[in-house]
Amino acid sequence: MINITSAIRDTVPISQFNRGLAGKIFEDVKQSGAKVVMKNNAAECVLLSPEEYLKLMDELNDARLLSTATMRLEHFDPESAISGEELYRELGITKKDIDGCGEVELE
Repeated sequence: MINITSAIRDTVPISQFNRGLAGKIFEDVKQSGAKVVMKNNAAECVLLSPEEYLKLMDELNDARLLSTATMRLEHFDPESAISGEELYRELGITKKDIDGCGEVELE
């Protein structure tokens, strides 16, 4: 069941922007994380704080990476794999090249 109080609290009519209340609306977005802007009784857009937007984009990118990794693992053929040393040799990469790169930080 939809929580009516939450739906009312998290929506804002577009007419409030026309009345000069954008600053208050943006402050509410910072506090609540999101607002749905309504126009003619229909959702027009969603306002998010920059932090919430970045969080959602990070989650989306993580999901895409997981999907790609899962698909690759499903089609992985160990017989066609080559060693790192063989790859380096084919690409002309030496141990000196690798040592010169420094530390690599993985997330």
